[in-house]
Amino acid sequence: MQPKAVALSKEMKPLIQMRGLWLGFLATALILAQVIMANARPESLAPLAEKISPSVVNITTSTVVERPTGPQGIVPEGSPFEDFFNNRRNNDEGNGQRPRRSSALGSGFVISEDGYIVTNNHVIEGADEILIEFFSGEELPAKVIGTDPNTDIALLKVETDVPLPFVPFGNSDGARVGDWVIAMGNPLGQGFSVSAGIVSARNRALSGTYDDYIQTDAAINRGNSGGPLFNMDGEVVGVNTAILSPNGGSIGIGFSMASNVVSRVVDQLREFGETRRGWLGVRIQDLTDDLAEGFGLDSTDGALVNSVQEGPSKDGGMLDGDVIVNFAGKPVKDTRGLVRSVANSPVGETVRVIVLREGKSVTLKITLGRREEAEKTVQTAAPVPEEEAAPETKMLLGLTLSVLTDEFRRGLGLEANQTGLVITEVDEASEAFEKGLRAGDVITEAGQEKIEGIADLDARLAEVKDAGRKSLLLLVRRGGDPRFVALSLAD
Repeated sequence: MQPKAVALSKEMKPLIQMRGLWLGFLATALILAQVIMANARPESLAPLAEKISPSVVNITTSTVVERPTGPQGIVPEGSPFEDFFNNRRNNDEGNGQRPRRSSALGSGFVISEDGYIVTNNHVIEGADEILIEFFSGEELPAKVIGTDPNTDIALLKVETDVPLPFVPFGNSDGARVGDWVIAMGNPLGQGFSVSAGIVSARNRALSGTYDDYIQTDAAINRGNSGGPLFNMDGEVVGVNTAILSPNGGSIGIGFSMASNVVSRVVDQLREFGETRRGWLGVRIQDLTDDLAEGFGLDSTDGALVNSVQEGPSKDGGMLDGDVIVNFAGKPVKDTRGLVRSVANSPVGETVRVIVLREGKSVTLKITLGRREEAEKTVQTAAPVPEEEAAPETKMLLGLTLSVLTDEFRRGLGLEANQTGLVITEVDEASEAFEKGLRAGDVITEAGQEKIEGIADLDARLAEVKDAGRKSLLLLVRRGGDPRFVALSLAD
């Protein structure tokens, strides 16, 4: 029996036609989406990796370390270093007092066919010899053109008769959270390696004055330092510099210094052999809601001047209590943005600076000085008197710290000129212990600045607190291997 035919009413026919059109639209949209997705993400990163790999290099550095001579000193009985020092002394006596050669590994990339190479400053710092291994296996010695510890960037040069494959810098400001990136380098001394991930965050700061880090989950480990972070166009958008990790290995939180910062530093190192940053000559702080209300301001945008030093700003008429809201035609959001804008401006340039003073807008013309020269003047003019020497030990953030003496250097096998603070004890209930810090580790930097004594650490800690940051970034060395550790500050 055939099914009974049912006549459609006039009301149902338009509805069925509309339903058919809608289903057709959805099917077409689905097909288009699949096509777009297929074109947006390649099936393999191999073609891009093959294209850019020849520009990436492995860097091996070596340093001659003189063994100590004369009396070795005696470690007090019961010291946490007693067994370590005795074993070290026995090994030294067995091997004689001959100098030894210490080696380190890192990564870098070629930026010009005539042999200029970019890497991290901490990769080559203090090295007697620098050897560059290219993707082809060829090795060439390199010389240092210039370094910038503030951004941890170094520029090297090799001599070659043939053009070298190189890569360009990209615009890091164009990198978006979620964009694909590739990290390349020499992790853990294993040779050329590629890892992929995404941009996890932008404009990260790790306590450095000029920080502008791209955070990525692409695997970065020891040995990757100085290597490039590429976008999908094969352009360098960052230099792999640091990781946050409780154990020294990658947990998916890596940081690459943004290429727009690096390229400016490299240009100056290439031209002058050193950096030349602009300098206003003021001490500044961010505005809080309470401060803005006290100054009668409607916004916390700007940088509050709390001290005008001898120099450009004082000559230009700036006063304590001024709020800088515009620098060289660009609005000032906060102190970090102002510092970077000033640093990126040419030394000797006269700029317009707009400040708010007693509720009125005032325009100043200021001729910028050079920051590096100002810092040298301050260091020369303000030596620390011997009678006000810093204390020898300090307890901080669960750590017992001591000045690095010759006795500690000998016991830990460090170079005679090594500076920093040695950890003699770690509170097992502290965050520092959880993040892997142990007795015998040496803290060489705090807030991305070198420390030589307790006073230096106190100064860095005060700066970080004044800047409103919630953690202190430490550079810790163990057996010559550096890593960054961020410790939370107590309220």
